[in-house]
Amino acid sequence: MHFVAICLDKPNSLDLRLSNRAAHLEYLRAHASTIRTCGPLLHDDGETMIGSMLILDAPTREAAEAILAKDPYKQANLFAKVELRPWRWVIGTPN
Repeated sequence: MHFVAICLDKPNSLDLRLSNRAAHLEYLRAHASTIRTCGPLLHDDGETMIGSMLILDAPTREAAEAILAKDPYKQANLFAKVELRPWRWVIGTPN
């Protein structure tokens, strides 16, 4: 089952995001079979990172939550809000 995670950073937390970015990217690569695609959410300026969006392929919500919980960004307490929803892949291919 696919899930979409929308993770919004706490205000004024760009330094925290950047200081944990290398570990975060390494974690994403290590879980590429579950994290199907992902990337930063951007401010309207098109440059400043303000959150993250991930598509996960997990057997259950609990499994998706477990992957998110171990993300270095989550462990660093970067996010003000995390929303996880079941998601249906319609256009493009999940492979």
